[in-house]
Amino acid sequence: MANALEALFKPIQIGNFKSKNRILMSAMSINFGVDDNGYVTDQLTQYLVERAKGGAGMTLVGGGNVHPAGMELPTLPKLWDDGCIAPLKVLTTEIKKYDAKIGIQIMHGGRQCYLPEKVGPSAIPAPAVVKGTVRALEIHEIKEAVESFGDAARRCYEAGFDFLELHGAHGYLVSQFLSKNSNIREDEYGGSFENRTRFLFEVIDDIKKKTAQDYPLGIRINGDDYMENGWGLEDSKKLAPLIEKKGVAYLHVSAGVYGSKELTIPSMYREQGCFVYLAKAIKKVVSIPVAAVGRIKDPKLAEKILQDGDADFIAMGRPLLADPYLPQKAKQGRFTEIRPCIGCCLGCIHAVLQREPGSCVVNPDVGREFRLNKKETSSSEKKDRVFNVLVVGAGPSGLACARHFALKGHKVTICEKKENHGGLLSLAAKAPGRDDLNDILEFFSNELNRLNVKIEFNTELSKELIEKINPDKVVLATGSMPDMPLVKGLFQSDMEILTCVDILEDDENQEDIKDNILVLGGGMSALLIADFLAEKGKNVVVLNRKSSYATEMSSNDRYYLRERLKENSVKLIKNVSIAKFLKNGVVFKANNEEQSLDNFDTVVIAEKMSPIREAAKLLKDSNIEFHYIGDAKLPRHLMYCISEAQEIIG
Repeated sequence: MANALEALFKPIQIGNFKSKNRILMSAMSINFGVDDNGYVTDQLTQYLVERAKGGAGMTLVGGGNVHPAGMELPTLPKLWDDGCIAPLKVLTTEIKKYDAKIGIQIMHGGRQCYLPEKVGPSAIPAPAVVKGTVRALEIHEIKEAVESFGDAARRCYEAGFDFLELHGAHGYLVSQFLSKNSNIREDEYGGSFENRTRFLFEVIDDIKKKTAQDYPLGIRINGDDYMENGWGLEDSKKLAPLIEKKGVAYLHVSAGVYGSKELTIPSMYREQGCFVYLAKAIKKVVSIPVAAVGRIKDPKLAEKILQDGDADFIAMGRPLLADPYLPQKAKQGRFTEIRPCIGCCLGCIHAVLQREPGSCVVNPDVGREFRLNKKETSSSEKKDRVFNVLVVGAGPSGLACARHFALKGHKVTICEKKENHGGLLSLAAKAPGRDDLNDILEFFSNELNRLNVKIEFNTELSKELIEKINPDKVVLATGSMPDMPLVKGLFQSDMEILTCVDILEDDENQEDIKDNILVLGGGMSALLIADFLAEKGKNVVVLNRKSSYATEMSSNDRYYLRERLKENSVKLIKNVSIAKFLKNGVVFKANNEEQSLDNFDTVVIAEKMSPIREAAKLLKDSNIEFHYIGDAKLPRHLMYCISEAQEIIG
């Protein structure tokens, strides 16, 4: 199995350094791990150390800001004064202990900054995400920005970084100068291709002047902005050879800007490897190494990309959040032990854009590595007591909890009243484009097999089971169920009343569902069931009694789902106040206007969920310690399910 990924684990020469393999942890603005001065702390260092320990050949620090006017987010490394050097030196020294090359991505956010005053090549606001007016940079400010990149590079060079990556993609300042839709200047920095690329080349020259001519500098560029009048693949194919002539060490080819029709960080709705075709096109016009990125979460896919000659190395971001040890496990052939990224974008990009610390839905340890490492170092060598644990419910919370107890050496049994595992998550995975949700369930299943944790299917919690297992602890991960609303006329209607669970759970009767359907709800479950039904050719109207849709989803994930609903002509109505249900329809108010819908066959309830807690009655009179987790505690999204599962025992 050691040679199964021969290309992925073959060393690669990039500039003056050699990486032990072809895996680059791409730069991510993780939004934690700096102090009040913007200098890196042990939190960021240990987060990156964990990825170096896990086997990535190259690791990039994300979001290194070169100028106060270019701060993309408030809690990212600041590189504009020499005070940053010493803490960065600590970081680089720690990473190099693990035979990993460490780089840092330097950037200026331009108009895509969470700042009261934003600047850019032209006074054109960002099309999405970041609101507010933008002021066009004066010539002297452009020169100052160029100098700031070189000065930041010099500090990183002195801090011991093996290489730098200049962020010239994703609609940040360099990218803004390149694109016609963000740069309408009429001076030497706008208009022609030569003028729009001038800023980039001046930055490269200043970096080279202030570091060393052979100091490896990579550039992340967009293969396509996916915007009208934006930077496109032909532009990048023209630019790439010119960059190579400047002595740049590698090109990292990505795509998208804030507000683009194809998102920079695609969710599970997009196919794996979605941007690889852009790297493939750029690789044909240069001889320097080219990195591919974009939903490359499977090491076998990474191997195929390399074997096919579409790229020279692979950039992985979110997969290494989900599992820092992905490279090590892949090299050893332990593929079923790799904890998968599910492409939900919730803990990573969504949290960060909300100006919160980044995290990961499937890996609650992200951002806590420094605490966990200290805990391991300070813990006594004596073995803790081994508990006999009974987990009730084999949904994601129960599976995650059982795994965590088993990893700590405890004896674990799971009882599940149904004939299979997965709970509501396995149903959500049936919706179009949600297959990745099955990946985390498969991971937990494989892990429990590896750890010899037994699942008793078709088994409800009972006094007899409690007596048989005699547990020290019981964890109730019994999930939730749809709550039936009390609305006038609903149960007197001639329409069939189903819940979202009824539809997804009963595969045999799905084809019997009639053609005209009202979905009551506006959260994720309502939109997923609407998409599921529309895909089957049904006429679907969603009645949302709230003012916004699926707020429990990440904005990236929700974007793709909303686009699907548009394509399938699903009608969404929000701010709905229902007056009454009719025999075959409904009367309601929306935006102060009374409306009615008729000739419908079915109402699908997809609103509030209620915890299932009946099992607790069997434990209330006992001395057994028990806990609720996941939806049994309070129905919420997957992040809470998995994090609570680990927090029970720390």
